[in-house]
Amino acid sequence: MDIKLKGGIILIVLLAALYYVFPTYRAYQTGVDPQTVENKVNLGLDLQGGMYLDIEIKADDAVKEILRRTAEELEDLMIDEQVDFVEVRQTVDSLIVEMESGKKVDLKKSPYDRFLVQFDQNKQDDLTFLKLRAEEAELIRKNAVSQALEVLRNRIDSLGISEPSLQQQGENNIVIQLPGLKDRDRAIELIGPQAVLQFQLVNNNATPDSYNRISEVVKYEEVWDKTTNKLISKRPYVLEKKILMTGEFIRDARVRIDPQDNRPYVSLSFDSIGADKFAKITRRNVGRNMAIVLDDKVQSAPVIREAITGGEASISGQFTVEEADTLKIVLRSGSLPAPIEIREERTVGASLGEDSVDQGLNSLLIGSVLVLIFILVYYRLAGVFAAVALIFNIILIISVLGAFGATLTLPGMAGIVLTIGMAVDANVLIFQRIREEIKRTENPRAAIQEGFGKAFRTILDANVTTLFAALALLQFGTGPIKGFAVTLSIGIIASMFTAIVVTRFFFDFVYLRRTKLRSLSI
Repeated sequence: MDIKLKGGIILIVLLAALYYVFPTYRAYQTGVDPQTVENKVNLGLDLQGGMYLDIEIKADDAVKEILRRTAEELEDLMIDEQVDFVEVRQTVDSLIVEMESGKKVDLKKSPYDRFLVQFDQNKQDDLTFLKLRAEEAELIRKNAVSQALEVLRNRIDSLGISEPSLQQQGENNIVIQLPGLKDRDRAIELIGPQAVLQFQLVNNNATPDSYNRISEVVKYEEVWDKTTNKLISKRPYVLEKKILMTGEFIRDARVRIDPQDNRPYVSLSFDSIGADKFAKITRRNVGRNMAIVLDDKVQSAPVIREAITGGEASISGQFTVEEADTLKIVLRSGSLPAPIEIREERTVGASLGEDSVDQGLNSLLIGSVLVLIFILVYYRLAGVFAAVALIFNIILIISVLGAFGATLTLPGMAGIVLTIGMAVDANVLIFQRIREEIKRTENPRAAIQEGFGKAFRTILDANVTTLFAALALLQFGTGPIKGFAVTLSIGIIASMFTAIVVTRFFFDFVYLRRTKLRSLSI
């Protein structure tokens, strides 16, 4: 390759690299919030502080919810088909359909079969046992975790955190890392609620002391003091156990202000299926109170004055604007398919993050200085070429991290230190080859050509095999392993470029341009 072309390529790469490195350096020195600096390296949880959560998805509850919904849909369908039955009961993993004496129904035929494809049927007298297949139950559990992962990702995106990490760990666990998070309570408010929205009828003739415990349930509306954040009172409601509708049909949720009292509320709009269902429910129950229940807490229980056919509803209460906005976000992102439990919560302070950055930079600096001293003493002028290439290599790694928005972690900094050693190793291979050729031929010009040519294959083989291992870690690793793999992968490619192109450019510029070349400083 022509020396001018090599120089042009190196200059372009260097200018592009510096474009990404300088904003990062300025942000670190001035203490500017990394979220507001463009072209920066995102720092991981261990470097800038933040929040770590280990969440368990109660996947078995997702199976129970599928059974409950199937039982309600089957009941509604049998009522519409005017079938004489007693009830549909739910057990741990099955449903039991009890018919009136002497009455029959074939649940294997239309229109019932489409609801029951996941069940094995066994009929005994007036009872039909519908057992959920084991493979279907396992599929529901797996889908619950993957759906929860997506819902949580949508919620966390609203926090505006750069490079949040959400990964499944084991069968039912999700590990969440939120680097740079400052408002812990806000995150818990978004992540924690299952956001199961339900519409249930109120029985105004019953009291919490006297109600039908088979078909009814008591739920409460809570009143909180916004100043002290203490519970003031709880108002009980006796609700029918039958859930008329859930929030799965919500198309959009928005925060609005009530013009009468200037209080915020959340306006809901349903999709076409939900609008039809809501119209049907309100038409059948004009004059009754319908409770809007969120995560088993009554938000409000307005009277149905007339059929609501516009496909809209609202959730009102003693909300602040921030609370209404949080509710809007969780409703928009959808409800979790099952409750969650936060098994572990860790908050990494900013000071600890700064200490990690300082220690990592110190280790990087000390390692680099020791390597530079060795190659300068041992290889003389050629060592200077290698030192410049090594500095270029570090700039390249940082710039690529910034350009692609990758996250730098503490293990990632260890990967950079390892890459420095590998970059020097490539230069050592080249220099030793040149020394061998000088002893053999006593021709410095030929020694440079042969040294780079013979070392190239060895360098390529060694780096490509390491790159494959790094890419495997990047694909299948999580957490610290992935952070290490990111910088290692980038570093390998950068070290090959600096060793083969940058170092060769210096040899060509300093030595091969000479008409008479008698010796090399190597």
